[in-house]
Amino acid sequence: LCCFQLYGYCYQDSNDIPDTLTTITELGSPLEMIQLLQTSWEDRFRICLSLVRLLHYLAHSPLGSVTLLDFRPRQFVIVDGELKVTDLDDASVEESSCTSNSDCFMEFPARNFTLPCSVEGRCQSMNEKRNLYNAYRFFFTYLLPHSAPPSLRPLLDKIVNATGNHNKRGNAKYLALELSPSPSVNSEFTQKCVKSANTHKSDSFYRRVPEAYIPDENYRCWPSYHHKGCLLSVFDVNEAIEICDSYSQCKAFVLTNQTTWTGRQLVFFKMASNHIVPDPDKITYVKVTD
Repeated sequence: LCCFQLYGYCYQDSNDIPDTLTTITELGSPLEMIQLLQTSWEDRFRICLSLVRLLHYLAHSPLGSVTLLDFRPRQFVIVDGELKVTDLDDASVEESSCTSNSDCFMEFPARNFTLPCSVEGRCQSMNEKRNLYNAYRFFFTYLLPHSAPPSLRPLLDKIVNATGNHNKRGNAKYLALELSPSPSVNSEFTQKCVKSANTHKSDSFYRRVPEAYIPDENYRCWPSYHHKGCLLSVFDVNEAIEICDSYSQCKAFVLTNQTTWTGRQLVFFKMASNHIVPDPDKITYVKVTD
């Protein structure tokens, strides 16, 4: 799940190019960090979650602890919304040998670390720690805190600090336990990611129009799942009302039958309701004004 899936390979030995191996793998999209920063926090969290699973696998692989010596965004691709490593040429399973702690020195552009030397003469968890810090400096520090839901910020701060400072929680197992099993973050995000919509009291009244859609009247918002309109995820209708009330140009919204990977419903927000068309899969809410 963490690495490129291999569908097949072909070996050929020709006069022009001897010992040629061609592989056929699944198709992934190049990782563009600037583009990722413009996506919703929910999608960015999914990428970080898949990276955490990769880190845990590398730390406990059948070959032993594996480190990616060239751990940079260009070594990864996105497949169906999740991060996968595509280049394993610089992977290593050799833990550095040592005679003292000073031999277990890790140097990075922003800070350095010294790990303990084990009685077996190996730097303890150096492969895992190297992967974790690179994940912190290339991914977590950019993708996790920015526009994160307030209810999840304490947990995210712990994760960022653990990977950035190499404290006692700074290991792949801790990250996997914090993010993956129940109570899972995606469940918490589904229910609490924005201010509780159920406590929101709207001064506006919205008329419900079932089996209806507004095809036009789009405006742009950030972050949006649609580059030409305002398409956001909500927990329920109350949260959609809260969002519409927060935009001065919003005069209506359309509930779709599509959901995000966490189960939140996708909603189009519109700046007018002059043209409503039938659509059995959608429900339109129109703001009623005096």
